[in-house]
Amino acid sequence: MSVQINPSVTGVILAGGQARRMGGADKGLMLYQQQPMVHYAIQAMQPQVDTLIINANRHIDQYQSFGYPVTQDSIEGFHGPLAGMLTAMEQVETDFILTAPCDCPSISKQLRQRMMETLLLTQSDVAVASDGDRLQPVFCLIPTRLKDSLNSFLEQGERKIDRWLAQHKMAEVDFSDQPETFVNFNHPEDLQQPLAAKSPIPMLGFSAFSGTGKTTLLTKLLPELNKRRLRVAVIKHAHHNFDIDKPGKDSYVIREAGAQQMLIASSKMMALMEKQNSDNDPLLSALLPRLDMAKLDLILVEGFKHEAIPKIELHRPSLGKPLLFRDDPHIIAIASDETLTDTAQLDTLDINDISAMADYINHFISSRTA
Repeated sequence: MSVQINPSVTGVILAGGQARRMGGADKGLMLYQQQPMVHYAIQAMQPQVDTLIINANRHIDQYQSFGYPVTQDSIEGFHGPLAGMLTAMEQVETDFILTAPCDCPSISKQLRQRMMETLLLTQSDVAVASDGDRLQPVFCLIPTRLKDSLNSFLEQGERKIDRWLAQHKMAEVDFSDQPETFVNFNHPEDLQQPLAAKSPIPMLGFSAFSGTGKTTLLTKLLPELNKRRLRVAVIKHAHHNFDIDKPGKDSYVIREAGAQQMLIASSKMMALMEKQNSDNDPLLSALLPRLDMAKLDLILVEGFKHEAIPKIELHRPSLGKPLLFRDDPHIIAIASDETLTDTAQLDTLDINDISAMADYINHFISSRTA
C-alpha cells in the first residue's frame, strides 16, 4: 500500500443510529453536563482533522446548527455505522476518513496522530482503535479508496463492521492508556453520572474548602516527593478566569490577535495556552490525555472534588467547616492540624508533617502499581 506523505483526513462523527437503549432518542442531541453529546465529539475531533462532517439521519436542521456539513445515509433505513462510513467516503474528497461516535464525550486528542502513525508504520489498509482488551471498531481510520469494497459488502446484506474490516489488512492501535476515550452512554440514567477519570498511573486528589491551604501544602510536599525521585504532575482547578501570560509579551499579543491555541517552547519549558468556549467546568477525563504519562509516577489533583478519584481530605477544625468524607466515598484519608474523632476508620495524617505525608503517598503509589 502507498499513501501520500501528508494524507488529508475528514473527521466523521457518527450520529445516525436509532439508539434503542436510549428509548429511541437522538443520542447526539441529548444533554450531558448541559451540552449536547455531539458537542464534545466536535470539540475533540475538529482540531485533529482537515474537514469535519456529521453523519445523521434525524433532526438534520439541529445538527446543521453546529456549523458543519451533515450527511444522511445513502442507503435507506438504519443500517448501522458502516452505512454512515460509506456515505462519508462517497461525499468527501480527502484521502481518509477518521470516524468516532457521537456518544463518547472524552474522545482522545491523539486519535488521528496515533491512528495515522500506526497505519503508515504497518503499511495497513485500515487502522482500528483498541482499549487494550478489545477492538473499538467505530473508531476507524479508513482510506476513501475502499468505498467500492464497502459498498459491495453492504449490497450483499452484510452489516457487521468487524466482518468488513477483516477483509482488509488491519492495524490495531493501542489506546489502553486512555480508556476514557471509549466510555459511552447507552441509557438515560448514564447521563446523570460524572464521567470517571481513569489514568494508567496513580492519581491522588486533595479535597478541602477554600482557605484550608491546598496550594500551600503542595508547595511543601512537592520538594519532598522530588527528593524521593518521584516524577509528579499537578492538575489544578481554577474557579475563575486566569491567564498565565502577560500583556505585552509576544505570545500574549499573538493569542489576543485570534490564535485559538498558542504553543510556546524553549530549551527549558513548554506551555500550551488554549481558549475555551465552554461555560462548564473542565472534566479530569478530558485533561488527563494532555499529560505525558511515560514521564510520570504520580498525578496530584487540587480541587475537582466531585471527581471519582482517591482523595485526601484536608481539614482544619478552626475554620468551622464540616468534614467532607461523609458525602464522598472516594476520600481515603484525612489530614488535619488537630486530632479528629469519628473518622470512619479512615487513615489520619498530620497536615504539618510533610515527611509523613510523603511516606503515605509513596505507599499509595506502591499499592496502586503492585
